[in-house]
Amino acid sequence: MSIDLTFAVPPFGLAPAPVFALTPVDGAEGLFTLVGGSSRLFVLDAAMHLPSYSPELTDEQAAGLGLTSAEDAMLLVVANPGESGTTVNLLAPIVVNARTSAGAQLILEDQDLPLRAELARR
Repeated sequence: MSIDLTFAVPPFGLAPAPVFALTPVDGAEGLFTLVGGSSRLFVLDAAMHLPSYSPELTDEQAAGLGLTSAEDAMLLVVANPGESGTTVNLLAPIVVNARTSAGAQLILEDQDLPLRAELARR
């Protein structure tokens, strides 16, 4: 079952679309595809795969998504599969307001986080 998300600005790598579909990948818990138009990204549920990852949003970023508490935020990271393994972008997570389905890919400022962190195997 997919969830329709709305983005004021499409995530990097996705074309503008009125709605973006977040769909779980069968057999891969916490892995989703995010599709907008004919473009697709793989994203991981950070709470499941990166439990120690806790980026800080600015007040403006949180307000832009209508977030009033951390519990309302779903944190996703873009996954980049490659021949030598999978990396994830920790500097620009996708944050979704779970109550409203509004999302944004946010660039985190003043946080020492990598664009391509190697994902450890479980």
